Amino acid sequence: MQVKSRHHLRADAVDDLESTLSAQLGVSLDADTYEKVELDGTSYDLVLVDDDPAVVYVETDDGGQEPFLTVRGANDYPPERNVVTVDSGAISFVSDGADVMRPGIVEADSSIEPGDLVVIAEETHGKILAIGRARTDGDDMVGAEGKVVDSVHHVGDDLYEFSV
Repeated sequence: MQVKSRHHLRADAVDDLESTLSAQLGVSLDADTYEKVELDGTSYDLVLVDDDPAVVYVETDDGGQEPFLTVRGANDYPPERNVVTVDSGAISFVSDGADVMRPGIVEADSSIEPGDLVVIAEETHGKILAIGRARTDGDDMVGAEGKVVDSVHHVGDDLYEFSV
């Protein structure tokens, strides 16, 4: 991934970003610098929070973009909401970019609605493995069969490996 452009966010854009992530995930970004990085050849834009790629803008169904934590960002700023927890048997699949299936889920935030972006954490240490888009309500995620979260970004992908 090549950097197309890089610029500091204005104060109002920082306020919007912080309030969106606070409302969505219950996280508070406490940083000195916020830089938006536009990347060539991807649908993603990143925000470097104190020089770390902590936020990604993910495309929405209506063609817009919404901010969400990257895997690194979610590990640095652990979310309180929109968390899906998987068992140890799912770790290798999710870490390789697989969509999340019901049998691997041990817990899901009940406030999750279809279309929401979610973080996928492993149950033993709480480390974030991926982010994805929910296909169903959080209350309907634990079960015997079916795909419930589409993977968007995971440990080891190009976005995870990005550095400035």
